[in-house]
Amino acid sequence: MIWLDLPIKSGILTSQLRGIESIPPPATTSNLPALPMRKKAKSIRARSVQPRFRIFRGGDIALGPGKVELLALIGQTGSINQAARRMDMSYMRAWSLVQTMNRCFKKPLVLVSRGGEGGGGAKLTESGRRMLALYRQMEAKAAKATRVTWNKMQSYLKS
Repeated sequence: MIWLDLPIKSGILTSQLRGIESIPPPATTSNLPALPMRKKAKSIRARSVQPRFRIFRGGDIALGPGKVELLALIGQTGSINQAARRMDMSYMRAWSLVQTMNRCFKKPLVLVSRGGEGGGGAKLTESGRRMLALYRQMEAKAAKATRVTWNKMQSYLKS
């Protein structure tokens, strides 16, 4: 993995480029908690580069690949529980991630209503939809920016 740490207004932006020889992250980020990542299908990872970002605010990961996936699924399902199930994650873990995201941003990304007669629910706020779009935009721009170098690197990889 290659880790690039770039200063941003309220923390560190870390880009992890997958599909490249593993290099440990710098010592400055070694004390940060790692989020469990689900493995992608082998065919996707066979020969590819996938820029992934983690946006830090203090010691918290405000937004990263897993949280973005959770946000998208909450937007689709209207439920933290259903989104968690689709990610093969416990409700409590998903709830904890939502709380962290909401705590890290000026405005909450997810609004939650408690259960009752009609049941509870969750929905993305305008800020949540905006952060989801901006994160995906960063991924797309990073993929485009690395395309030429990646094409050169592929000739060094085994078939």
